[in-house]
Amino acid sequence: MDYLNTSFYKDKKVFITGHTGFKGSWLCKILVNLGAEVTGYSLNPNSDINLFSLSGVDNDIKSIIGDVRDIDYLRIILNDVKPDIVLHLAAQPIVRDSYKNPVYTYETNVMGTVNILECIRELSSVKSFLNVTTDKVYLNKEWSWGYREYEALDGFDPYSNSKSCSELVTHSYKNSFFSNRNIAISTARAGNVIGGGDFANDRIIPDCVRAAIHNQSIVVRNPYSIRPYQHVLEPLFAYLMIAQKQYEDKTYEGWYNVGPDESDCVTTGELVDLFCKKWGKNLSWVNQHEKDLLHEANFLKLDCSKIKTVFKWKPKWNIDEAVMMTVDWTKAWIDKKDIPSEMNRQIQLYMEG
Repeated sequence: MDYLNTSFYKDKKVFITGHTGFKGSWLCKILVNLGAEVTGYSLNPNSDINLFSLSGVDNDIKSIIGDVRDIDYLRIILNDVKPDIVLHLAAQPIVRDSYKNPVYTYETNVMGTVNILECIRELSSVKSFLNVTTDKVYLNKEWSWGYREYEALDGFDPYSNSKSCSELVTHSYKNSFFSNRNIAISTARAGNVIGGGDFANDRIIPDCVRAAIHNQSIVVRNPYSIRPYQHVLEPLFAYLMIAQKQYEDKTYEGWYNVGPDESDCVTTGELVDLFCKKWGKNLSWVNQHEKDLLHEANFLKLDCSKIKTVFKWKPKWNIDEAVMMTVDWTKAWIDKKDIPSEMNRQIQLYMEG
């Protein structure tokens, strides 16, 4: 790949929080393929059908079941592993769930970040730390241009706000404890990810998949909302790039937006149209606006000029290709094909693209 030295991760000790989740499972698969020594720390997958189990990656990494809210256990594991690089993905990631359980959301997303940074503060082995947050950290003014990294942080709902707080915690720890140490600290604010193996509730692509399997119309709550949709491999390879570059040169640490080109920021309705087209079988959707619809941003874009300028990074798959890969994976799963092989195929295609 032109912006990532794929040999860098060979034999590197990489510690991932949230490794049993959707993003975490894909990330583990990539790192195993790159020859890294991976340790994951996370809760058990939250459903019987989950990507972590399907991926088979559990056989290739050291998987620790633990809660980021438990600083004592987290400290024990990190002291034992002594990682070179830490990628913090653990989170309560669903906006609507954050309304149902805000305390748990804040405990996980804010104190989880405090705990991982506090443990790292006590370690000498870590040279690169990346906190993965979200495009929703910004004070959303519903304007038509993308948010830039220096603009105000103030997510509206408990999920978005807790990730804004996680950003601020990271900034504080960086300034207070790591400025004079040989460890680079960054955050990455990614857009909405899609891809094979996402089985979460209240996400549009999993909703599409469930409807398709049951030959039902897809129910879309807000088809006119605009989001920076991207395939999950896009931000994951960007995270690895940032972690690598700042490991080699601390001046690269900072705050980075990771999203699609503006032409691929589409409405949810347009995304579902694409899914229906790729899926075939006369799949369709209906607009079902909920009277008690909880607040979510209607218009959200990211300005990714910084990561493009600093690292010469650019997205590889447009929205059409992202949906196609998602449908390919899902149909492979339905047809009981070899999921680890399908994941490897898509990772290789991305790296060669």
